[in-house]
Amino acid sequence: MPAADSATSWGWVTRLLHWGIAGLILFQLGLGVWSANFVPDLIARFRLAQLHKSFGFVIFALALVRVVWRLHGRQHPALPPGTPAWQVRAARASHGLLYLLIFVLPLSGWVMASAAPTQDLLGIQNMVFGLFPLPDPWVPGVKAIEAAAFRVHAGAAIVIVLVLVVHAGAALKHHFVDRDDVLRRMTLGGVRTKENRRT
Repeated sequence: MPAADSATSWGWVTRLLHWGIAGLILFQLGLGVWSANFVPDLIARFRLAQLHKSFGFVIFALALVRVVWRLHGRQHPALPPGTPAWQVRAARASHGLLYLLIFVLPLSGWVMASAAPTQDLLGIQNMVFGLFPLPDPWVPGVKAIEAAAFRVHAGAAIVIVLVLVVHAGAALKHHFVDRDDVLRRMTLGGVRTKENRRT
């Protein structure tokens, strides 16, 4: 099982980063909605918020690793021959938007938490799993920055849900309608043989 990507398949490093980041984003979306709307206890909500911040840091770090790994690679699988040009452009645009959102979400969350005046008033630090604090450039806090970061964070969350739905739908179309190897390359990493494609 090769680690590096090739012209026909994604290596296990890319696949691990892809599914790991995707799983964490879905977890974070659910955690954020749950803690903000269905947890009335303030102490429990605070603990969930700290967990949310911690996993946000993990996503940001993994996104950096993924970008470096992608730039490091010499070859990457292309869409199957014959794919319409508009689909190629749409795929590139959606991937670029996903990369952007994967960075915008944790960064806007960090700015929102760091700029919160209430956090500084209560002496709360943004801890990563209780191990170390994140930088806090806004002391004692700036309400306007917190509010702006919240709008960006909430908006980015909505957009990434929509993009993920389109992304997943396109992958399923490739697998069940076009019957090509686009989804298989990101799951099993291999390419089906001609015999398997007929079945």
